[in-house]
Amino acid sequence: MAEVLIYVDHVDGAVRKPTLELLTLARRVGDPVAVHLGPGAEEAAKVLGEHGAVKVLAADAPEFADYLVVPKVDALQAAYEAASPVAVLVPSSAEGKEIAARLAVRIGSGIITDAVDLEAGDEGPVATQSVFAASFTTRSRVTKGTPVITVKPNSAAPEAAPAAGTVEQLAVSFSEQATGTKVVSRTPRESTGRPELTEAAIVVSGGRGVNGAENFPVIEGLADSLGAAVGASRAAVDAGWYPHSNQVGQTGKSVSPQLYIAAGISGAIQHRAGMQTSKTIVAINKDAEAPIFDLVDYGVVGDLFDVVPQLTDEVKTRKG
Repeated sequence: MAEVLIYVDHVDGAVRKPTLELLTLARRVGDPVAVHLGPGAEEAAKVLGEHGAVKVLAADAPEFADYLVVPKVDALQAAYEAASPVAVLVPSSAEGKEIAARLAVRIGSGIITDAVDLEAGDEGPVATQSVFAASFTTRSRVTKGTPVITVKPNSAAPEAAPAAGTVEQLAVSFSEQATGTKVVSRTPRESTGRPELTEAAIVVSGGRGVNGAENFPVIEGLADSLGAAVGASRAAVDAGWYPHSNQVGQTGKSVSPQLYIAAGISGAIQHRAGMQTSKTIVAINKDAEAPIFDLVDYGVVGDLFDVVPQLTDEVKTRKG
């Protein structure tokens, strides 16, 4: 079969879940070849091989950590030229989409972003997207060059499919632009112990109805009982009640969990654009006319301060 390049999202060799999802999708259209940049390739290859990577193209250089995305684009372009793949798949993070866009320009190819599904087609891979604030679902394919496709997290369940996962060194020549923007400092993000928002299987979000930062522990309590990530609407973030890093919506993060619980969120189109592809949506709002109820699977009309604590207690009781 033809090869499909997979850009590996990892932290010091620890492969993140969206990459395993890409490997699962890639097997529908070809043989997955993982591109691992930075340290830890040998350890990562074990996990990548378990999920279908026939080989791992690895490169490690200080440029990947010391400068912004251009060195990674240089490396992915080198992998593309070495493999001649039928598609290039990249996780749909902010960095991933920039890498994908730059690569598409360099190789003269079309790009599809934020795909939620992928299948083989007679004329190349066909991607499913949720577009126009998730009002429509489209199926698209690239008609020029090798498709470069970014895929949203939680679009597929990772499936084991043992393959060789052989590590091969990738020769990379860095362009003049690679050192144009240097990283001068890093500040580790404090860990909350909760899942990463964009990768979480369950997300509990609070909005204007939470009515203050001091009340967000109600949302956090439900999230913790479910092992979920915590999200917030733009109104809550703009009011300073919760960090911008947790904002869900058009100007925040896009999530697609198995379960999304919106508490005290009216459902403005900007918020819906960031969560409407969730598999199951539950809304809690005391306004029965709130737009959020137009798209939910289950809705509760009631005061979140009455409903959410009861729900949290019930979850804890059932978990024993």
